[in-house]
Amino acid sequence: MGSVLITGASSGIGLTTATHLAKLGWQVFGTSRKPRKDEAGVHFVVMDVCDEASVRKGVEEVLAQAGQLDAVVCNAGMGIYGAVEDVSIEDAQAQFETNFFGVLRVLRCVLPPLRKRRQGRILLVGSLSGRAPIPFQAHYSASKAAIDALSGALRNELVAFGVAVSLIEPGDIDTPFNDAMRWETSPEASAYREQLDRAEGAIRDSLPKAPPATDVARCIARALTVRRPRARYTVGDSAWLVPFARRVLPDRVSLDLIRRHFRL
Repeated sequence: MGSVLITGASSGIGLTTATHLAKLGWQVFGTSRKPRKDEAGVHFVVMDVCDEASVRKGVEEVLAQAGQLDAVVCNAGMGIYGAVEDVSIEDAQAQFETNFFGVLRVLRCVLPPLRKRRQGRILLVGSLSGRAPIPFQAHYSASKAAIDALSGALRNELVAFGVAVSLIEPGDIDTPFNDAMRWETSPEASAYREQLDRAEGAIRDSLPKAPPATDVARCIARALTVRRPRARYTVGDSAWLVPFARRVLPDRVSLDLIRRHFRL
């Protein structure tokens, strides 16, 4: 095993993964924006991925305690809900500030020590929505598509340095993600209100029926320990359907299936 840093470990996939890896014998450092007591073998470090100084300080704390990093799981993320026409540029920027630039801030701090050791694993938690964009979550889907591209490019950049990069793509997973979603980025009087409400109902109905976060945690554990990690791992009920549909179906048909799923 070794030492692993997991961002966004205060709840959901991050917390479940952190506790699962700790049980497997990893030295786990989980990040949280607010101070938090250690639990279940996880040492919590204060880190706000939207603040470069906070990221730098958090990584330095981990390196000081662990001596070295063997793996990093970039999981911190958030979501906004609203029509493309309605969502302000400020809200759209906030979405990317966490989901994309937050990942970049962490990578820029952890890559030098990993590259110097010429070994290590980096897992970027994306989403199947990066390949099957969700209506009224266009900005979230776009941020995850950006993580997809980042993961592939980074994997090739680091081959010469012995650092493996994999993309983790969960589909619907039963977590408190909806509780933290910013649902009100479209006004009540939006021209899209009827469609917004129908799609929101579909989203709220689907997550409680989705697989548990432990499925993602087990996938991440495999990606961290297999001899030759794959470039991407899909997890969840849509793990086979989305890649298959995007590969063999015309875009028109794929988008129609997405529209029907969200009751539009």
